[in-house]
Amino acid sequence: MSDNYVKVQVELMKSLGEVGEKEGVDTEEQVPMSPPSADPPIITISGRDASNTSITCKQRGKSRGRLLKDDKNSSGKNVPDLSLHGSGVSAHAGKNLNRLGQERTLHMTGTGKILQGKSENNGNYVTNHPSQNIQEVSREEALKLARKRRPVTVDTAKAKTSLEALKISIKQLKWKEFPLGRRAPCDIYWHGVSFHDNENIVSGQVNKFPGMIEMLRKINMSRAMRTMQELFPDEYDFYPRSWILPEEYQQFSTQIRMVKEKDATLNPTFIVKPDGGSQGDGIYLIRDPSELKVMAGSQAKQFVVQEYIHKPLLIDKLKFDIRLYVLIKSMEPLEIYIAKEGLTRFCTEPYQEPSQKNLTHVFMHLTNYSLNVHSGNFVHSDSQNTGSKRTLSSVLYRLAAKGVDIKRVWSDIIALVIKTVIAVVPELKVYYQADIPPGKPGPTCFQILGFDILLMKNLKPVLLEVNSNPSMRIEHEQEISPGVFEYVPSPVDEEVKVGVIRDTLRLMDPFLKKPSISQPRSGGTEHTEEIPMEAETQDRSPDEGSLPSLCLKQVYPKYTKQFNYLRLVERTAALFIRFLGVKGNMRLGPTAFRTFIRTCKLSNSNFTMASVDILYIDITRRWSGAAPDSREAGMGLQAFVEAFFILAGRRFKSLPLREQIVTLLELCEAQLEAQSSVEDRRSVSCSRMHTRAVKSQTLGHTTTNPQLSSPAPLRRAASQDYRLHQKLKPRALRANVEN
Repeated sequence: MSDNYVKVQVELMKSLGEVGEKEGVDTEEQVPMSPPSADPPIITISGRDASNTSITCKQRGKSRGRLLKDDKNSSGKNVPDLSLHGSGVSAHAGKNLNRLGQERTLHMTGTGKILQGKSENNGNYVTNHPSQNIQEVSREEALKLARKRRPVTVDTAKAKTSLEALKISIKQLKWKEFPLGRRAPCDIYWHGVSFHDNENIVSGQVNKFPGMIEMLRKINMSRAMRTMQELFPDEYDFYPRSWILPEEYQQFSTQIRMVKEKDATLNPTFIVKPDGGSQGDGIYLIRDPSELKVMAGSQAKQFVVQEYIHKPLLIDKLKFDIRLYVLIKSMEPLEIYIAKEGLTRFCTEPYQEPSQKNLTHVFMHLTNYSLNVHSGNFVHSDSQNTGSKRTLSSVLYRLAAKGVDIKRVWSDIIALVIKTVIAVVPELKVYYQADIPPGKPGPTCFQILGFDILLMKNLKPVLLEVNSNPSMRIEHEQEISPGVFEYVPSPVDEEVKVGVIRDTLRLMDPFLKKPSISQPRSGGTEHTEEIPMEAETQDRSPDEGSLPSLCLKQVYPKYTKQFNYLRLVERTAALFIRFLGVKGNMRLGPTAFRTFIRTCKLSNSNFTMASVDILYIDITRRWSGAAPDSREAGMGLQAFVEAFFILAGRRFKSLPLREQIVTLLELCEAQLEAQSSVEDRRSVSCSRMHTRAVKSQTLGHTTTNPQLSSPAPLRRAASQDYRLHQKLKPRALRANVEN
C-alpha cells in the first residue's frame, strides 16, 4: 500500500464538488448523473496501480476538517455512490455532497486500511504515511466551498424594460436579486440604458460598456466602417455605402449626378437615418438629394444617408430582417458570443421595389417592429413560425427546406458580426480607459448588442445597424381600443430573450472557473494555439444541473486565426492611448502629438516638426467642424487614424495603403519596444543607486557629512535624489504628463 500513489479527481457538473481522479487515467467523458442513493459511496478505480481498489471517503465540512482513521461511523451516512472505470465515470450524486456539512471517508476495500491524505486546492488528494491518522483540510479549500454556497447577487434597480426577463433568469439560476439595490457591493449590476446609470460602482460587473451608446450612433458607426472599408474593401462590403450629412452633402449630390449621367435608366434609392434615431423614428426614403427634408432648429441635425437594398430575400412575399443578439464578454482579451436563436421581424405589406409612388409606404420598406406593430395587418402569434415576429430558427428551417445552404448563411453572419465588432472596439477602448483608468478601482464590463441584419436575394447578409440597447421586453403591444395599447405576454420574445439573458449571466458568473485565454497580439497574422473555449466546456455551478445547454456560442477568440489580421486600427488605437498622458483624457494635445512623432522617430528633413504642427492643426480643425458638439479640444481617435494614414502615405509612397499602415505600425511598435527596454534598464540602475545611497546614509558606513544625521539634511538629500531621478526620466514621459 505504501508503494501505491493514489490520486483521485472527479468533476461532477451538477451537485458534486471536486472529488478526485486517478493519476494517469484519462477521464474526458461526460459524467452521467444518477439519482441519489442511500448507500455509502463506493469508488472503484481501474488502472495500472489500483485495478480492484475501492475507496470510501468521509470528510468533515469545516474550515479545518479532519480525515478519520476508522470508517465505522460512515456506514450509516446518506451519501452518494461513485464508480470510476478507466476513463468512464458514473456517479450517484446527492445534492448536498458539495456543501461544507458533508463528510467523506477514504478506505481501501479488502485491506481494512484508511487512505490518509489532505485536500489540495485543486481538489486532489495527496497520500500521507499510514501512521498519520489526522490531516487538516486547507483553509483555502474551505473558503472556496463557502463561496460556492453563496448565491450570486444581482442589482436590478436600473434594469428598466429588461426587468421581467431578468427576474425569470435570476429565478432559474437560483441567484439573489436586489430590486432596490443595496449599500453593499453586488456581483452584477444590470443597467437598462447606460453604463453611467450608477456612478458609484467600484467593483463587480456591469452589463454596459462606457461609450457604447456613442460609438454605435449612426455617424460614428459609419465612420468606423468606412475606415475598415478603406483598408479591407472586400472584407467589409456587407455595409452599405454611406454619406454623413450635412458635411458630405456635396459629395453625395455629385455621386448621384454622376451615376445618372452614366446610365439614365438607373434611379437608385437611398434611406435617410437620423444620427440619434431609434425604433424607426425619422427614417424615410429618397431618390434625389432635393427630397431631403430640412431639419428644424437653428443648428442642422446630422444624419446618415445609405444605399437602399432593393432586392431583399422575401418570405410569404414580405420583407424581413434578423435581430441577432451578440454578447461582448470582454474587450481585453476580446471575447464575442453569438446567440444561436434570434428573432425575425416582418413587414406587414407585400414588398414591391421602390418607386416614386410607394416610397412613403413604411409598412412595405421598413422592418422595424415599433413601426409595423401599429399596422392593421400586424399578426400577433403564439407560434414561433407564424405571425409578424418569428424565431430565426423557424425561418432558417423554411429556407433549408427549399435547398438553401444554411451553414453557409450562418457562417457569413458570424463573419459579419466579428468584423463589425473589430471595427468598433478601437474607439470603445478609448472610452473604457477614460472611465475606468488602468490601476484604479472599477467594475468590469460586458454587454448584449442587437445586430439588425438583412438577407439579400442572393443570401448575402447586409448589416443595417447595431443597437446598443436592444429591447429585451418579453411582452408586446396590443391595441385594446382605438389608440389605447397594453402589453401582453409574447411567447416568441420570452423564448429568445430569457435564454440570452440567463446564459449571459451564466457566462459572467464570478464563481465560474474561467479557462485561461492565450491570444496573439492584436493585428498579428499568426495563430499560435487553437483556443478550446466552447461555453459548454466551462465548469458549471451546482445549481445549473436542470438548465439547458448554453444558447450562446463563442466565435472569438475561437476564430482568431481567420480574423486577427483585421485588427490594424486597434493597434493604431493602442499608440493613441499610450500618448494620451493624463488619465481620463480622450484627445491628444499638440505636445502629445509631437511627442508621438519624436518618440517613434517619424520626423526627418522632409517632414520637420513645423510640418507636424501644421498637420495637427489642419486635421483637428476639420474634425472639430465635423463634430461641433464636442466638449473637448484636441485630436480624437478618428482624427489620429487619419493623421496616421497620412504619415504612412508620406513615408511609404510606393506601397498599397494596407501595407503602408502595417509597415508604419511595425516601425512605431519597434521604436516603443526599444525605448521601453532602455527605460527599464535606467529604472533598475537608478533604483540601485538610490538604494545604495540611502543605505549608506542610514547605516553611516560611508557618510562623509555628519549633518546628514539630522532630519532636515536628510529631507534635502532625498529631494535632490528625486530631482536627479526626474532628470534621468525620458523626455517623452515628461511631455506626456505635462500634456
